[in-house]
Amino acid sequence: MGRVWYTFLKRKQSFRFAIKNAGFFMFFQLNAVQFDKNAPVLYVIVALILAVVVAQAVFFLVRAYRRGVKIGMSKAVLHKTMVRAGIFTVAPAVAILVGIVALSQKLGIPLPWLRLSVIGSFSYETIAANIFPDNVTDATIYVTVALVMTCGMLVSMFLPLITGKKIQRGLMRMRQRDKKWGEIFMTALFLGMISAFLGYIFGGVGEGSHGWIPVLVFFVSAIVMALCGLLLKVTKWRWINDYALPFCIIVGMASAVPITMLLG
Repeated sequence: MGRVWYTFLKRKQSFRFAIKNAGFFMFFQLNAVQFDKNAPVLYVIVALILAVVVAQAVFFLVRAYRRGVKIGMSKAVLHKTMVRAGIFTVAPAVAILVGIVALSQKLGIPLPWLRLSVIGSFSYETIAANIFPDNVTDATIYVTVALVMTCGMLVSMFLPLITGKKIQRGLMRMRQRDKKWGEIFMTALFLGMISAFLGYIFGGVGEGSHGWIPVLVFFVSAIVMALCGLLLKVTKWRWINDYALPFCIIVGMASAVPITMLLG
C-alpha cells in the first residue's frame, strides 16, 4: 500500500512539474512572438548596468584625485589632466553615439547602448550584428546576436590575464638579446593591427562607388592629422598634441556626410 501511495505522489509531482514547465515555455514562446527590442524593461536593465559602471568610474576618480593630493601633486595639474582627459573622450563619445544610432535600426537602442558604452567596439559590433541580414524581430535571434557580441568581446578581457605576462617577458628577452630586432618586431605587431583595420576600410572598393566612402574618409582624417603634426612642428604649440586625435576623428565623421551624399 505504501509503495502504491508513493508511486501516486511521484506521478502527481511529475504532472505538476510538467504543467509548470508547459506554462513556462508557453510564456516564453508568447514573449518571443510579442518581442520588442526597445522594450522598457531592456532600458531599465541597461540603465542599471551603466549606473554601476559610472559609479565605479566616479569612485576611482575620487580616490585617484585624493591620492594625488596626498602624495604632493599640484591640484592645478590634476585639474588640467582631468580636463584634457575629458576633452579627449568627446570625439570617441560622438563616434559611439553614431554607432548606437546606426545599430539601433536592427537591434534597437538598449543592446547597442550597453555594448558600446561598456566594452564594445563599433567595428566588431557591426560585424556581429550582421550575422543576420534582416532586422532582428525575434527573441531567439536577438539573444544569439547578443551572445555573439558578448562572448566574442570577453576574449579581450580574459586573454591578457592568461598570456599577458608571458608575452611581456618574451618581448623583454627579445629586446635584451637584440634591441634592433625587438623594435622591428613591435613595429610589425603594430602594422599588423593597422592592417586589420585597413582591410575593413578597403574591403568594399570593388563593390562600387559607395565602397570608396570609408577610403576617402580615411584619407581626410590622415590629411588632417598630418596638418596637425606640421602645425605642431612649426608653432611648437604642445596643446595640439593633446587635441589632434579627437579633432581628426570629428573632422573625419563630418566629412563622411558630404562624401556619402556624393557617392552613396
